[in-house]
Amino acid sequence: MQRVLILGVPIDPVTQDEAVQRLSQMLTDGSKHHVMTPNNEMLVKASKDRTFKSLLQSSELNLPDSMGLLWAAKRTGQLLPERVTGVDTVERVLLSLSSGCPVFLLGGRKGVGRRALEKMQKENSNLVGEAFEGSPSEEDAPNIIKKINDSGARLLLVAYGSPAQDFWINQHLLNLTSVRVAMGIGGTFDFLSGSIKRAPKWMQSSGLEWVWRLLMQPSRIGRIYTAVIRFPLLVFRG
Repeated sequence: MQRVLILGVPIDPVTQDEAVQRLSQMLTDGSKHHVMTPNNEMLVKASKDRTFKSLLQSSELNLPDSMGLLWAAKRTGQLLPERVTGVDTVERVLLSLSSGCPVFLLGGRKGVGRRALEKMQKENSNLVGEAFEGSPSEEDAPNIIKKINDSGARLLLVAYGSPAQDFWINQHLLNLTSVRVAMGIGGTFDFLSGSIKRAPKWMQSSGLEWVWRLLMQPSRIGRIYTAVIRFPLLVFRG
């Protein structure tokens, strides 16, 4: 399946069902995989950070996590079939896991990772996992790596925010003995735990989720400006 190229970053033209299927295959094929969830803001960052752009270009699966990417693909004569959010993808995967596929939730603030895991375990009694906040600092890395390895986790979800979460994965994945899929997932724990309410479906599908996020979290105004104003300008300029 040919990848869509937006601002020099490859995006996988998968549906939500196909994304879940790909992740399920990755968890059982014996290899190690880095999965990313690019959105408008991340592509703007990549346009100024060559190291981050290179990382996005090398990850094995890049999910189109914003409506802006669908718009940008269409404008450049390409096609992304639908928006595939990290939140929905992670939720579906966690609900499908058996006890033989442990998960480790890394990051999140004030226990949000633990609450997200407990909520998912209520919905999937077979889900086995651990959660640890930690930090992306190199001082914490040895302790975190030991915790993950001791857990036997096959799926690692890292919520340190972009790009820190994916730099952490890129640097340490080879040292994580049992992990098969490592995925940077931003604020997913906040949504899965119920700490932050998601926008109504019609706002998500119409590209107006940013309005909801601004109302819920006014402090995000700088990030929203980047996603809603700066990203389209970069696409227009080609």
